[in-house]
Amino acid sequence: MAIEDKKNFALQNFRVAEPNGLRHVSEAKPQPHAQSEPEGSDLGEKNVAQQFARLYDEVHKRIVGNADVIQEILIALLCGGHVLLESVPGMGKTMLAKTIAETLNCDFKRIQGTPDLTTKDIVGELVYDEKAKNYVLRKGPVFTNILLVDEINRAPPMTQSALLEVMEEKNVTMGGTTYPLPNPFIVLATENPVEQKGVYPLPEAQKDRFLFKTIVKYPSKEDEISIIKSKLYDRSINKVFNPAEILIIKNEIKDSVKVNDSVLDYAVRIVEETRNRKEFQTGGSPRASIAFMETVKAMVFLEGRDYVTPADIRRLAYPILRHRVILNPEYREMMITPDEIIKKILEKIEAPIE
Repeated sequence: MAIEDKKNFALQNFRVAEPNGLRHVSEAKPQPHAQSEPEGSDLGEKNVAQQFARLYDEVHKRIVGNADVIQEILIALLCGGHVLLESVPGMGKTMLAKTIAETLNCDFKRIQGTPDLTTKDIVGELVYDEKAKNYVLRKGPVFTNILLVDEINRAPPMTQSALLEVMEEKNVTMGGTTYPLPNPFIVLATENPVEQKGVYPLPEAQKDRFLFKTIVKYPSKEDEISIIKSKLYDRSINKVFNPAEILIIKNEIKDSVKVNDSVLDYAVRIVEETRNRKEFQTGGSPRASIAFMETVKAMVFLEGRDYVTPADIRRLAYPILRHRVILNPEYREMMITPDEIIKKILEKIEAPIE
């Protein structure tokens, strides 16, 4: 039985709006959540590493390049985290998110960040039904598996804060009742460069709630030609996993992948060095060290391994750290980026012998 069906509703006459009409919660029989526990899971018969390789192939039917971006989204999904995507408009982020959702048989919704976007546009609202003389819950787009928030820094700060709170809590509370979000749940938020007009930069403390910050770069000339050709026809996407199998895999990662103490020490020393660099006003918090351990285990699991190497730590250092550090003003004026300093840190910190 899904989580939502275990909820004890406090309001006797409270009703929920559904596509086929309204129903009394107190009278409705518990039913399984279609996205949380789909039937027919045969994960035990699958080679998970081979299936993830197949998933990449399915995504690449529509998406050209961006292998690192795809991998980081999948890692975040398996870790229960969220991804901040920085790029200019028109880079195919919506198509990427929709395609990944299709391969995972997950529900997908999209929100466009605008200056007039409100909290109820995201989480929904309670509406009084004059005819029925009671309140109706109209769920917002956060009640999904994969949520794309396009141009999050065009939304006003209050709306940003409401979304980030939902990301952290993974539930919505209205009218004294708490409604859990579907599981798995991931937010992919795109952020325009702050140099563009009409944006509200995310506060640094809020950025820290994202597991990764991934930069979507312009494609190469060859990739751009392939993108143009791919628009001439549409390829169907085959489902590789379902939400129930994703939850099983998340638990399997915790039990099957081990991290050596020397590798753990290496990751912590990297984070510690960010706190000692003159270029940084603020370094990574312990949350960054925790992110290393969670994400690196998921990454090696995707690759079919049960052990972590220092090279794996270096691979994830950039998306984990670049949004958790704050450059001192003089270095920002010199157009130095966090990635440049992270590279120097990786060159300085001695890695354990593999």
